[in-house]
Amino acid sequence: MFLKKRNNEMPTAERALPGRDEAIPVPSGHFLYPDRPIAPPFPAHLEVGVIGMGCFWGAERKFWQVEGVYTTAVGYAGGLTKNPSYKEVCTGMTGHNEVVLFAFDPTVVTYAELLQVFFENHDPTQGMRQGNDVGTQYRSGIYPSSDAQREVAERVKRDYAAALKAAGHARAVTTEIIDAPTFFYAEEYHQQYLAKNPQGYCGIGGTGVSCPVGVAT
Repeated sequence: MFLKKRNNEMPTAERALPGRDEAIPVPSGHFLYPDRPIAPPFPAHLEVGVIGMGCFWGAERKFWQVEGVYTTAVGYAGGLTKNPSYKEVCTGMTGHNEVVLFAFDPTVVTYAELLQVFFENHDPTQGMRQGNDVGTQYRSGIYPSSDAQREVAERVKRDYAAALKAAGHARAVTTEIIDAPTFFYAEEYHQQYLAKNPQGYCGIGGTGVSCPVGVAT
């Protein structure tokens, strides 16, 4: 019971694991698009978004399938530990969320449309869990990189909460919106995991309620 409770509560700075100075090595290219890097610098016309919506394997696949998304990567963000490992994140003692980074062309797909993908493919009312995946690393989160992204994120969250309520969902939306924290890349075997392992685990699933503001700008 102690371990379960700890894994569902954010650690304090005093209790968080210290991490390390060495960053995890980043692959030179995306598994599906080897000529496209998964780490900056990206082409100047692209924007970058970061979200967390449960296990990052299935979440990343949702975004690399979107037209206008140039590249994707998985990692850890929103916590206290520097350059954490996956094993450390799973203890609940880093405070990090499992997140997806996506670089996209805003002339092809808007940030609001990408948040439509986000909200329609997980349940943003479950707090520190997503289905059977329980722990702080599975919380719903949006991490905007600009004031404009934050404004869109707040609006889409508000409108989706209203849509859930209208559909009869009683629970409140728990999605956190935090200005872009440091993104720490996950280990290479996690990057584009479901492209490398098509039958691998995917815990992604939505509420069945459409996000009504996906095409708004």
